[in-house]
Amino acid sequence: MADVNKKAVVLLSGGLDSSTVLAMARAQGFTCYALSFDYGQRAEAELRAAAAVAQQLGVVQHKVLRLGLESIGGSALTDTSIDVPRELQEGVPVTYVPARNTVFLSLALGWAEVLDADAIFIGVNAVDYSGYPDCRPEFIEAFQNLARVATKAGADGRDIRIVTPLLQLSKAEIIQQGVKLGLDYALTVSCYQADVDGLACGVCDSCRLRAQGFADAAVADVTRYVDAAAG
Repeated sequence: MADVNKKAVVLLSGGLDSSTVLAMARAQGFTCYALSFDYGQRAEAELRAAAAVAQQLGVVQHKVLRLGLESIGGSALTDTSIDVPRELQEGVPVTYVPARNTVFLSLALGWAEVLDADAIFIGVNAVDYSGYPDCRPEFIEAFQNLARVATKAGADGRDIRIVTPLLQLSKAEIIQQGVKLGLDYALTVSCYQADVDGLACGVCDSCRLRAQGFADAAVADVTRYVDAAAG
């Protein structure tokens, strides 16, 4: 049962990882406030997925903030002139959105202060990830230090913890955790270029990692794919 005095802001994209994190925060007894961003991403369907997951898991409030990250571009997720790659790339891929997690965590930190929350949960992962620099342990440690010196809570000697329960888990382990907690993965959308109905392309990096995760976890893949719908 959730403790009303134990609050958490959970960053919720509507994808597999962040939805699992919300289920885990809830299982740990946190009263959860979900925060999503309409940041100009290609896959607008993920916001509908986030709303569905938030409803299934019974958050107190689900807030969607509008950010215009497409106005600065620089990523295949926000600039339609950059193709989403079908092959794995060396180094930081073009699907990296410049400073995205820094911006998201900063806004989550602000809401956490307003709510007098104890923690911010984020689904970054350093095992099965796509080479994003803002998914590394060093980034989380640096942001935790920032939160300590940049907030009234920190000045008062009360840390708002940045919690990363997926950091060292494989995709298969993440899926197994979610299944145990009753998360309906059919509600989630992970594809970088899902269509308006939330159907996944099946070929982008995110789709491949997700499909391999279900296979490795020996769990049926409930992802809805474009090809399956067509055929």
